[in-house]
Amino acid sequence: MPEHGRPDALTSTGQSYPHDSAGLTNWLTSLVRNREYGTLASLRRARTPTNAHIRAGWYGGDDHRELFEQVAFLFAVYHRGRPVPSYGHGSLGTAARRIGSGKAVGPENPGAQRLLDRIVASRRIPWRHLQHTVTRLRSCDQAPPSWAQLTEDLIRWNDRTARISYGWSVDFHTPPARSRPAPDKQTTRKDATT
Repeated sequence: MPEHGRPDALTSTGQSYPHDSAGLTNWLTSLVRNREYGTLASLRRARTPTNAHIRAGWYGGDDHRELFEQVAFLFAVYHRGRPVPSYGHGSLGTAARRIGSGKAVGPENPGAQRLLDRIVASRRIPWRHLQHTVTRLRSCDQAPPSWAQLTEDLIRWNDRTARISYGWSVDFHTPPARSRPAPDKQTTRKDATT
């Protein structure tokens, strides 16, 4: 067991624990499932570090503590008043594609387009714009991005080879998958032996 139950404590060999984005997501969804609304409210207090922020930071290991606290804040903002947890799906670009209403959704929605443009143009992690994206998804009653994938993407935000912002932009602009037509039953081949 790690020292004091902390996932980032040093092992007996002196190595620190790595980050655990799936563990953070599981802990956060358990807060919603168990109706721990006080803890979720604490996470929404961005300016004042609370015990909930510190616990979220434990999942970030030694190197990503603050980033994990910020992702927990975004999760709590999205889940405000929601009785069912959402693990989310897809990248932030895929999620931003769901912003809007009617025919003006994703790239067709000027607000969603401007929001994504601001995000992908940022050199630093654009926390304010990410919060706005999560808030817009919540107001449109759309699923958030995968929280675990968002965390991993933000860890690699400044890695030029990862090209996170480019990937989000591609996901945002990729047209929806077209369904393949069902095979016509009349044109199927019969077995040659019959």
